[in-house]
This record gives sequence, structure tokens and C-alpha cells, in this order.
Amino acid sequence: MKSLPPAHRIALLFNGSKVYDRGVIAGIGNYLSSTRVAWDLFLEEDFLCRLKGIERWQGDGIIADFDDPLIGEALAGISMPVVAVGGSYEDPRAYPRHIPYVATDNAALVKMAYDHLIEAGLNRFACFSLPPAQANRWAQEREKAFLHLMRRDGLQGEVYRGLGTSAPLWDSAVEQQIAWLHSLPKPIGIIAVTDARARQLLQACLTAGIAVPDQVALIGIDNDPLTRTLTRVPLSSVIQGTEAMGRTAAHLLHQMLHGKPGAGVQILIPPDAVNVQASSLHQPMGDPYVMQALHFIRQYACQGIKTAQVAAYVGVSRSSLESHFRKARGCTVHDEILRFKLGAAASQLAPGGVAIAEVAGRCGFKSAQYLHTVFRREFGCTPGEYQRARS
Repeated sequence: MKSLPPAHRIALLFNGSKVYDRGVIAGIGNYLSSTRVAWDLFLEEDFLCRLKGIERWQGDGIIADFDDPLIGEALAGISMPVVAVGGSYEDPRAYPRHIPYVATDNAALVKMAYDHLIEAGLNRFACFSLPPAQANRWAQEREKAFLHLMRRDGLQGEVYRGLGTSAPLWDSAVEQQIAWLHSLPKPIGIIAVTDARARQLLQACLTAGIAVPDQVALIGIDNDPLTRTLTRVPLSSVIQGTEAMGRTAAHLLHQMLHGKPGAGVQILIPPDAVNVQASSLHQPMGDPYVMQALHFIRQYACQGIKTAQVAAYVGVSRSSLESHFRKARGCTVHDEILRFKLGAAASQLAPGGVAIAEVAGRCGFKSAQYLHTVFRREFGCTPGEYQRARS
């Protein structure tokens, strides 16, 4: 019987705690599953601790996140095939030389976010970025893409970088974010360079009583499910094409392992789509009582609030608030609360995700059966059918 060739030993130098890196790793795994490539994968939980001496590793190839400059330095001159993954750059000299590079298209990410905010009816914009650092070069590229769009459209967009994320600076960072938010004209659309940055700004808005999305419509980049669970107002986000990046990088390395040169290859991967949530669903300012009520509902609908609590927050009688809602929205306050809860439930009904009963509890429904009944009445299918249809 003919023996099979030995499997290639491949190192994946990525940070598994980042949603971006996990998406790329998933794409690599999908490529291996679909092609039956024989690779033994080496993936460290903290690969930065293992960089020293990587040149002595007895492997066959490497796919690495080159957004961190330490990676490029550690792999410079290494003899085995290497495929780089990272952000795109306006300046072609910023790319590593003699290494194939698969990039998320930073300009396209920002443009997709910008186009979404324009479709929401906004005409004032800002960008919430990060302090400059070598490891944050992708953030500066997103800033430049934002400013290019502003110049193209004759607008005065503002970039705010704020402070870095560290416990001693948390209070100062929030105070400065609130001061910046108060200084901006309203309504305004803000593009944050990551979901983590968007979550910080969303929290600052809620702390300062700035209505989201009525006064500030906010969108992030990454579509991080963890970030979405940490915000009272669900966060809109641009979905990066990370799985396509992983598949492309694996394909390039596969070719290189079989003798095809890869030096100088640069491939841009566009974003997939916008996951539209409440944080960017801006509507022109109308009835102030209704706007206040919607601000409260977006934050607390999934905690089981009732119409009386909404009226108390707004400071009017229940009957008066119902009248304002019928005129402005054509529905009752209860209808609005229920609509928001159903939207939250639908966004969590992913295949292989949490159980429907847990989704019901998270979204303020008293039982899975009640969610089933209301979901079927409003959407024409059960939560289980909806969940299966998304697979």
C-alpha cells in the first residue's frame, strides 16, 4: 500500500482572544476542511512569548498577523514560506517586502460604515480612533480613509483619538469622551475604528444622557458578538471579511509549499456587510416625548419594562404618552417595547448559539413559549425555524 506524504507543519501566529484573528483562523480551518490539505497546525495562546527563536522552529510554513510590527521583525529573513495577514495601507511602501500579503480593505470598511450613516439621513460625521502607535497603524489608515471621504464630499469631519485603554485612565478617558461628545453638532454619525472603541463611546453617551441614535448614531467595525452583549443599546458594526482572508492566506501558502512563488502578491479583501442594530438607526428628530421614550426603551426593553415605567421616565401620564406614540409612530408604547425585544431576540438566534429559552430570558420574555407565540405572530415563523433558516 502506498504511504501518504507527511503532513506539513504550519504555525499560525495570531491572537486567539481577538475576534478579527479568530475569524482569520476560522477561514484557514474552512480551507483545510474543503480541500483536505494535510497540515499539522501550531497555534499558541500567547504567540508573542514564543517569537524569540521562531527562526529555529522546524516547520514548513507560517501564516501570521503582521499588524503587530514585532511579527515582521521576528520573521525577517526566515527561510520557510510565510504569508502575512493584516490591514491595508495607502502607502505601498508600508507593506512587507518579498512576502505575500492578504489585507482587510481599511478604506472599504470605513466607506461601508459611512454609506450606512448617510442612508440613515445624517450629514455630519466624526471618527473615534486610537492614539497613534506602531501596533495601531491600521487605525491611522482608517482615520485617513475617513478624512478622504470628508474631503471628497466637501464635509468637515472630525477625528478624535482620546486616551488609550487602561484602568488608571478610565475615568479621565470617559470625562474627555463626554466633553468631546458635547462639543459636537447634533445629530451626528460617528464611525469608531473598532467595536471596542464604539462600546466605550456608547457608554459615554449613556452616562451623559446623550440619546443614541437620535443625537449620536454610532457604528463600529469587527461585529464582535461579545461587545454586543456588553451594551444596553445594540451596536451596529461592519463585518470584516476575515474568513475570506483566512481562506485566501491558506490557499497562498498551499501554493508556496508546492513550489509556486508568492513574493509581492497583495490581495485586498472587502468587508462582508453591515450588521445593522439600534445604535445607528437614526431618525429625524420629531416629537420630543417620543424621542425620550425611545431612548429609554432601547436601553431597558429587554429588562421587562412596562409602559408605566416609560411614561414615568419621560415625565408625562401614560395616556398622554400613548397619544404621542399613536400620532408619531402609529403604535402603542407596548408595541414599541415588544418590537425592540423581538429584534433583540432575532439577532441572537444564530445557528448553534444559545438555547431559545435563554434567548427569551435575555430579551425580557417571561417564557420561551411566549416568545414562540409572539415571534410566530409577528414574523410568520417560530424562533426555531428562524434559527435554522440562518444556517
